[in-house]
Amino acid sequence: MHHAKAALTDLWAAGGFDMVSLDTASLDTVDLVGEEEVLPSVFRVGAAAIASTAAATTAVRDLGAIRGVVDSGARVTIDGRHASSAFRSERYLRVDGCPPTNPWAPLSGYYRAADGWIQLHCNFEHHRDRIVEVLGTSQDRVAVGAAIARWARLDLEAAIAASGGCATAFRSPDEWAATDQAGAIGGLPVLEIVHVGDAPAEALPAGGALSLSGLRILDLTRIIAGPVAGRFLASHGATVMRVGAAHLPVIDQLIADSCVGKLATDLDLRDAEQRARFTSLVSGSDVLLQGYRPGGLEAMGLGPSEMAALRPGLVYASLSAFGHVGPWADRRGFDSLVQTASGIGWTGMEAAGSEGPRPLPAQALDHASGYLLAFGIAVALRRRATVGGSWHVRVSLAQTGQWITSLGRHDGLRLDDPASADDLMVDFESLDGRVSVVGPVGDIEGASPRWTKGPPLLGESPPVWP
Repeated sequence: MHHAKAALTDLWAAGGFDMVSLDTASLDTVDLVGEEEVLPSVFRVGAAAIASTAAATTAVRDLGAIRGVVDSGARVTIDGRHASSAFRSERYLRVDGCPPTNPWAPLSGYYRAADGWIQLHCNFEHHRDRIVEVLGTSQDRVAVGAAIARWARLDLEAAIAASGGCATAFRSPDEWAATDQAGAIGGLPVLEIVHVGDAPAEALPAGGALSLSGLRILDLTRIIAGPVAGRFLASHGATVMRVGAAHLPVIDQLIADSCVGKLATDLDLRDAEQRARFTSLVSGSDVLLQGYRPGGLEAMGLGPSEMAALRPGLVYASLSAFGHVGPWADRRGFDSLVQTASGIGWTGMEAAGSEGPRPLPAQALDHASGYLLAFGIAVALRRRATVGGSWHVRVSLAQTGQWITSLGRHDGLRLDDPASADDLMVDFESLDGRVSVVGPVGDIEGASPRWTKGPPLLGESPPVWP
């Protein structure tokens, strides 16, 4: 566990936490057990899984200690195989014993351009439509491939980005390092916690059996990273309300996996009346977690400064694909696209001696970002309780990718790929059947995480706090 422990220590010091000292003695109560690396990869995905889940769990434990829910010396235990399995939780989802259908759309995947590979992400229909418009072809994979073969990969990447579609060219690490975007985020920490407003110190809610009992979190995220953060916080007692909208596309199996333990309401923030209901929810919240592109909510008057003015003491947490600065800040992106653009898939290809991209054996940028968001939220809540203020937590998939690659490489491609995690699953009854998901990773002595409900029906809850 040497690399995981070192990565945890670095995370504990990362992000400019000097406003409130995080006592490194907290890490003396963390037990990292089991195998460090269990997934086949040249990168230390296991160390990243262990460190990110341990950082989030320990920070939550410390909040529980402030509230008197747990002892300040309560042990935190992270099992390496469980952490790595949690990093692939969507793969292990079962409904009535059956695995989910393949979430990848027919046109998604890697294609050969005139000078290398490019990856398309077409899981949402509007992204697919913009790509085929750029290519001037039908929605047929063979036709799409023939059209792409006539393009230079960087030119096509730029054209698709300009259209609002999702694609990235396959780059080597050196080629990525030479981009302006890599330069813009290269000096940033893995997560940032920024003061965005004044507010008096605010005591954490009293009562409850878990570290986050009584805290209210609005979750405006989709797909994996942001929902993982909300799911983790819900497992430690927070009331988490997912805010979606009927017009926003979803991937059903990701909802079943990542929304366990949450409430779910629908609000169309484009509508003035429904936006007013949303701001009423914000007024009663402790945390607003959102995954819109940088500037998206700000354009609607719902950015961190505006929300902190509405609810002094709010913790506002933002997830982006490529970071909040640089020429790619407003680009749409997903975990796999960031891996392709930043050289992760290239490094895997070279190590495996394969002819095409070799991505990580998990959506590790997504899952790590989720736990890093939860870690930052817990630290910001501690700041609010001790020195006051409103805080903005920022995490991006690209910065998380930088962190994972910084952990170094190892001879991990020889490892067998685990086919199941049956002993780690927990079950819930739902209208769709019996849902089995990977249970909460990590344990706090005296306050073990747990979910009290299965995945919700989208929009089933009224937009009011219970």
